[in-house]
Parts: sequence; C-alpha cells; structure tokens
Amino acid sequence: MTSSKQSLWGAVLICVCAVGGATVLWPARALPEDASINVPIESVADYIHAVIAADREVYTRHAVERMQTKGVAAVSERWNEKNTLPLPAQFLQESGRQVGKLGLGVQYRLISFWPINKRNVAANALESIGLGAVATHPDRPYKGVTTVGDTRYFEAVYADLAVEPRCAGCHNAHPDSPKRDFKLNDVMGAIVVSIQLKQ
Repeated sequence: MTSSKQSLWGAVLICVCAVGGATVLWPARALPEDASINVPIESVADYIHAVIAADREVYTRHAVERMQTKGVAAVSERWNEKNTLPLPAQFLQESGRQVGKLGLGVQYRLISFWPINKRNVAANALESIGLGAVATHPDRPYKGVTTVGDTRYFEAVYADLAVEPRCAGCHNAHPDSPKRDFKLNDVMGAIVVSIQLKQ
C-alpha cells in the first residue's frame, strides 16, 4: 500500500474513532419525566398506518404467498375453524381488534363501499366522505375529527389497494361481494386509523 493510501486510511480511522468515542463518552441526556414531545396527530396517524401497511404487505407476500405456493398452508376465510391462515384483510382486522383491546385509545380497521363482511362499512360521516375522497385520490389520506357519544377521535382514512392479483381475484369470486370487477391496484376500500383525543 502506498504511503498516501496509508495516510488516507489513517485519517479515516482517526475520524471514526473520534466520532465513535465522542458518541460513547458524551453523556446521554434523558428527558425529564414531565417533559412532553409534541408530534402532530396527523403524523402519528401516518406512522401507525405505515406500520399497518408494512405488516400486511410482509404477511401477504412472505407468509401467505410462500405458504400457499409451497403447499405448506392454505388461506381461508374461516381460518379460525379450519386451522388455516387468515386472509390478509382478516389479519389486519384481527390485529386491529387486538390493538383496540389494549385500551390505548388507538384503533384501526378496514371499511369499504363494497364490503364482503357487512360490518365493514363506514361508521360515520367522516369515514364515508373519506372513502369517496381516497377512491378519487388514493395517494392522499382524508383526515378529520369526529365524535362518538362524548368522545372525540382524530380519524385518518387511507386508500386500501388491490396490491396483489389474488386480492382482486378473491373479492371478485366471493359470493357475498357486491362488486366483482376489481383489478390490480384498484381502490377496494380504506384503512381507518382512529386516535382518541383527550377531553
């Protein structure tokens, strides 16, 4: 190795050690217990949606698709009765129910203008308007505040797309489906994220 290369690598090593040493030796500062961090609720909903969408995509592509292709496990609408995997939509709904049981004031679920399960319709005017908005502009979530009883919620409605041909195919073939002409990347409904607001 030439002396100029040795000098360069020596400088790089010194910089790495200096930065690493400063990081390790610099005292970490914890926030005081009474400190608060203000994150806009719109951003919180976006973060939650990003995790939901990523989990569902990973489940769909890396669990359901692989298991079905290799014949290891089947996917079934009646997964809890047949010892099969839940459909990706059921996976999302079930995980949303589990999160709701935690009592954190956060819920999420699927809704649609054309639900196979009739419970999956819009529950209020904001959700209904949001469905229409994301059907027209799937890249823009619809957000607002709604009230249920005496409790106020921030809700964000995100387009739910047919991301795999099987998504559209399953809905098109289902006997209870009110719409049977979905195509890949069509808006099939929406994911609603609800966050309870402090009174």
